[in-house]
Amino acid sequence: MGVRKDLKRAKQRSDLAARARTELLREDGVVREARVAALVAEKPGGSVADIPFANALEDPHAVVVRRKEAGEWRAVTAETFAREVTAAAKGLIAAGLEPGGRVALMSRTRYEWAVLDFAIWAAGGQSVPVYATSSADQIAWIAEDSGAGIVIAETAENTATVRTAIGDKARLFELDAGAILELATLGRDIPDEEVDKRRAALTPETIATVCYTSGTTGRPKGCVLTHGNLHAEAANTVELLHPVFQEVTGQIASTLLFLPLAHILGRAIQIACLLARIEIAHCPSIKPDELRPELRSYRPTFIVGVPYLFEKIHDTGRATAEKIGRGASFERADRIAVRFGEEYLQKFLGTGKGPSLGTYLAWGLYDLLVYRRIRKELGGRLRYAISGGSPLDPRLNLFFYAAGIIIYEGYGLTETTAAATITPPLGPRPGTVGLPVPGTAIRIAEDGEVLIRGGIVFGAYWNNERATDEVLDDGWFATGDLGELDGDGYLRITGRKKDILVTSGGKNVAPAVLEDRLRSRPPIGQCLVVGDNRPFIGALVTLEPDAVAHWLSVRKMPAGTPLADVCRDPRMIADVQRAVDYANEAVSRAESIRGFRLVEGEFSEENGLLTPSMKVKRGAVMRAYEGEIAALYGG
Repeated sequence: MGVRKDLKRAKQRSDLAARARTELLREDGVVREARVAALVAEKPGGSVADIPFANALEDPHAVVVRRKEAGEWRAVTAETFAREVTAAAKGLIAAGLEPGGRVALMSRTRYEWAVLDFAIWAAGGQSVPVYATSSADQIAWIAEDSGAGIVIAETAENTATVRTAIGDKARLFELDAGAILELATLGRDIPDEEVDKRRAALTPETIATVCYTSGTTGRPKGCVLTHGNLHAEAANTVELLHPVFQEVTGQIASTLLFLPLAHILGRAIQIACLLARIEIAHCPSIKPDELRPELRSYRPTFIVGVPYLFEKIHDTGRATAEKIGRGASFERADRIAVRFGEEYLQKFLGTGKGPSLGTYLAWGLYDLLVYRRIRKELGGRLRYAISGGSPLDPRLNLFFYAAGIIIYEGYGLTETTAAATITPPLGPRPGTVGLPVPGTAIRIAEDGEVLIRGGIVFGAYWNNERATDEVLDDGWFATGDLGELDGDGYLRITGRKKDILVTSGGKNVAPAVLEDRLRSRPPIGQCLVVGDNRPFIGALVTLEPDAVAHWLSVRKMPAGTPLADVCRDPRMIADVQRAVDYANEAVSRAESIRGFRLVEGEFSEENGLLTPSMKVKRGAVMRAYEGEIAALYGG
């Protein structure tokens, strides 16, 4: 098994782990702060706009991107990428972009996104990412607040939405209508020297991008990130992870980017990969059914995803096994995977003896029957994955470990330029989100709030001094998340400060741990834990459509059975109760879910109940299902 060999090699290379040492500050015997020194010095000059041009100069024929054309992945060299960035930058200058001007980019994840992001910077501008699913109201707010003078949309539908939102207040280009060629034609009379001059004027302190938060509450706020912020994130994560990947696996790193590039995590990974000349490719969808064929054809060696993706891959494996009459076999494989993963990692970390002979034999059997199918679904070469956005169920992490894929968790926000912590590659610890990214400090405030300081922390919210002052104090960013540091400085996120529920009996409950565990079990789609000023904790639960279809198929019920009937079926209610019981294992009796309500429909971006990064909009859901919540409590 590849990952076991990787960990054995890793133990022999303790010098790799020693590069990033954690300094701990204790108060009253409790770890209150963890710091890791930067692995890469702060950039004294220049900007991330220089990356494509440095690559073209140092290794012009290196393949930095693969682009899908006519069903095949075609190589894009460093030289070609830099040339396309220059052409687009000249077009933006000709279109009226001034140094310091802002360009809104509304698109799914695709090759042109990468070209335009660097082109905006090379032209001296600032990019304003916009989710492709944004409404006219959201676009109008972002365009007005940011003052974007140019908007680049992806599709005709996006273009129509932008026109509805802002009329002719900004110059508009459309990718599907040939925006890249249009810009290249528009800028052909602009000399290359103008791009060179503008790029040379950029410094680490120059604003690179204004990234708007997904807005789970209120209007999205624009996070001002500098070129120095982006470089600190990209350079330190690359230096932490890439040498280990190369030395331990012997593979050439490559990844398929599918997270929205309007989200800072996908964007930071793209910058980091181009900085290190790690080959990337793009996929416009995070939906498992659309993503899996791309993973199988591109065959990346690592990916960056969110828990939703790993949950659905696991659920698909279970559903496939049940369809061929091997449901019980999958359940046993799941249990064996968790036991094997726990025992092997204990051995690696020096806290246990490792798996018994019986566990090894059982693992070998299920590797043939189950685990190799999981690897095949992910392309067959995948060895590592990074999960962010919300906590990953530790059991799921262990399952993938037994299947030959190590998932490292990370934690961060737009305000921290993506990851502020990440599991170190030679120190896996499922259930935590890792140690501070090099150059970063994590502190736990008196009330349990997670505070972050370092070169990755943003400097201000755009046009919002009051909001800035509320979260920044002497360089420390107050995240709004609750957490704790263990004895080695690993961070565990325990909830969201604003989401704490206080029952009528005075019990404080953090809903996140219950929601994360509940959502990880089929047939759950999305969920919301409630109970503020109520006598007990309850939950609203939606059913995953694919899980419902599978559930009906297994029971030989008509595929068109109304969802209302499914929600009332005692067998479905019993299945959901098992998922609730699993969630309740993580909390005390007083914090446990005592009742739930199955609701029809989904929480989705389209109906305004999910953010583009798959986070539930708590207030919107509670308003939409006010009657169901009242009924849960007998109202």
